[in-house]
Amino acid sequence: MFNRRFFIAAAALGAVIAAAPVASAQKEKSIVVSSTTSTQDSGLFGHILPLFKQKTSIDVKVVAQGTGQALDTGRRGDADVVFVHAKSAEEKFLAEGEGVKRYPVMYNDFVLIGPNSDPAGIKGVKDVAKALQTIKEKQAPFISRGDRSGTHIAELSLWNKDTGIDIEKDKGPWYKSIGQGMGAALNTASASNAYVLSDRGTWLSFKNKGDLQIVVEGDKRLFNQYGVMLVNSAKHPNVKKDLGQQFIDWLVSPEGQKAIADYKINGEQLFYPNASDPSA
Repeated sequence: MFNRRFFIAAAALGAVIAAAPVASAQKEKSIVVSSTTSTQDSGLFGHILPLFKQKTSIDVKVVAQGTGQALDTGRRGDADVVFVHAKSAEEKFLAEGEGVKRYPVMYNDFVLIGPNSDPAGIKGVKDVAKALQTIKEKQAPFISRGDRSGTHIAELSLWNKDTGIDIEKDKGPWYKSIGQGMGAALNTASASNAYVLSDRGTWLSFKNKGDLQIVVEGDKRLFNQYGVMLVNSAKHPNVKKDLGQQFIDWLVSPEGQKAIADYKINGEQLFYPNASDPSA
């Protein structure tokens, strides 16, 4: 009986030891993607990542932050891939040698959200700069993400470049910077009957719309492009460059682009793939 138990125990231990490298290899087949709150909050990742894992067996762990923070995560080597939406900041990341190559992936647009009461009277205005000027003139409540995200960068560009208003200098009590993500900004706007700039994807998936509506849309300056980059393993040796590149290759492949296009809420498409446009 003793010998039999010893044999069973030894066999079990051998099986555990033999399985360990397999389990370790499976555990290592994962990557970290630092991305924006919009790709996460819109539900896009919930749609496409299971399809990618089914195809490749690679787990994708998403760190959802504002674009500025997501790029900083890449700069620290704490992510394998960055997937963001602020082209100027992405190009700076590449110029610093932090990223290998930028691939355009998809686009949607920003929309100016406001309360149904529309205290600034801008509903239906097609010129977003004019709408923002009116908000400032009437000192209607406005919520800014204030978090260095792609949306925040776009908002600052609209104020400073398109309206000619130095918002840091000219803002008053009506302008509130919260330093949080898109969902939190929309919730704050809903609670305070304020205006806020949002990406359309997060707006469509937002469950707490309350008294909010789209007041301005369609201006070409509201275009919102997303790009993806592999973090440079020459600077950060821990980067899983082969697995990360597999994710990028899938995103820009016909299969990945179709998965993005297929993601809809109530029949409305949230993102439009354009990996084939080299200038995007």
